[in-house]
Amino acid sequence: MFHEHLLIVLSLLFAVFMLTMLAQKLKISYPIFLVIAGLAISFIPGIPQIEIQPEMIFLLFLPPLLYEAAWYTSWNDFWKWRRPIGMLAFGLVFLTSTIIAYVSTAMIPGFTLALGFLLGGIVSPPDALAATSVLKNVKVPQRITTILEGESLINDASSLIVFRFALMAVISGQFSLPQAVGQFFIVSAMGVVIGLAIAHLMYVIHRFLPTTPSIDTALTLMSPYFMYIAAEEFHYSGVMAVVSGGLFLSYRSHEIFSSGNARLQTINVWATVGFILNGLVFILIGLELPSIIRNMGTDTMADGIKYGLIISLIAILIRIIYVFPIAYVPIWLGNLKRADRGNPPWKAPVVVGWAGMRGVVSLASALSIPLLMKDGSDFPHRSLILFMTFIVILVTLVFQGLTLPVIVKWVGMRDSGDFLPAEEQDAAIHLRLMEVALKRLNHKYQDEVKENELLGFLKNQLESDISIAGKRLESLECDISERRQVEMYNRVLLDLYHVQRKEISVLRHEKTFSDEELRKMESELDFDEAKINLNRD
Repeated sequence: MFHEHLLIVLSLLFAVFMLTMLAQKLKISYPIFLVIAGLAISFIPGIPQIEIQPEMIFLLFLPPLLYEAAWYTSWNDFWKWRRPIGMLAFGLVFLTSTIIAYVSTAMIPGFTLALGFLLGGIVSPPDALAATSVLKNVKVPQRITTILEGESLINDASSLIVFRFALMAVISGQFSLPQAVGQFFIVSAMGVVIGLAIAHLMYVIHRFLPTTPSIDTALTLMSPYFMYIAAEEFHYSGVMAVVSGGLFLSYRSHEIFSSGNARLQTINVWATVGFILNGLVFILIGLELPSIIRNMGTDTMADGIKYGLIISLIAILIRIIYVFPIAYVPIWLGNLKRADRGNPPWKAPVVVGWAGMRGVVSLASALSIPLLMKDGSDFPHRSLILFMTFIVILVTLVFQGLTLPVIVKWVGMRDSGDFLPAEEQDAAIHLRLMEVALKRLNHKYQDEVKENELLGFLKNQLESDISIAGKRLESLECDISERRQVEMYNRVLLDLYHVQRKEISVLRHEKTFSDEELRKMESELDFDEAKINLNRD
């Protein structure tokens, strides 16, 4: 049995890698492509039927995915755009849940208001990865990406809390709005407290104990699970715990790692882990459909498709209508200056409004609905809720995901934010850092530079690098002909790195030097090449 499960997991991973590469060739966002591919694979005869356990999603997948998203979210940007993030993450979730609750109650025979809120809580939160992965292929202002990522960090918590109270109302038959509102704030606030408490503990361990790069990396992998499990153990929001703890440790990341190697190793490990978890989640969404259909029971497919399409349309329209007031009202009231003066004010709401793709949290919430009520009877309309959730995910993820790049190109947004272009920022930062290093060398180590030939070479190298960096920065601010000189300079450097890498291969065959030292030199070349390629992108 273990060998069979291991083979299935390895096969899924291999399929994820192959399909992701194919998606890149086709220039389709890989979460969308994986869902479609998983759906197609699930109907192949002989393919094992896969049923997702909700505990696996909530416990195994959700904490690290949230933590990774929080880690790469800028706290300064998050705080700067806290108003639209909060209004989307809380206001839009509650509004969507409420409208879907009343519409579904009026539309579906035998559907109670509590079941309506249960469905609303399930389908209200958009998925972060889906939107950001689509937007990677198109250029939009950084603030839009920040708002979408910040919204997705918080809306999972608000939607899961709505889901939790609605589920209690269905099972118990009782619901008190004032009590639910009070519990919402308690559950959220205590989740933040627990997350920050554990984050401070991990900060102390990273900062003051003699950790190694491997230990630092392992601790970052354990942290989200500690935060999530601790909060859920006390019946508070595990999502808020992971998000708050992740934001805190991300903000302090420059202090907590024992070395630059620890930071590089942690980033590389998390990039791999995040990719694997995200890929598995999205292909599992597609593979889950046959199991959902098999459990439909008396609920007909035609009705399920009809209800699911109507709920999808309502969710899409609510978001599009909602984003315009939160963008315009602060400007009308004079409380907010226009942050994007290069674009008409309607463009950003159009993009944000269309980026409401649903994903893993919605499916995991629907799957976590219990099979039986307290009296042993079947949970009402469970299969129908599951099927409608899948329809909403499929419609929003595939239809909106595939058309989002078209919408972005149609509105023609320009990145007119508060910062210089990325390449100019990179050049200016490097110049500033080298100037600081040279100033330190001249003021504190004057005698050592005269006595130590190696330090003299370092000073000359810094002066030479500062001159090159200054000319590069000037060329980025000037005409096209001077930019071409920089491009030629980069091409020559890349060719030199290529020749040096070949020479390392020759040295490896000569067996004159140890493989360890050759690997170190190869890594230095890789870093230098990566810096050039990053700037060119």
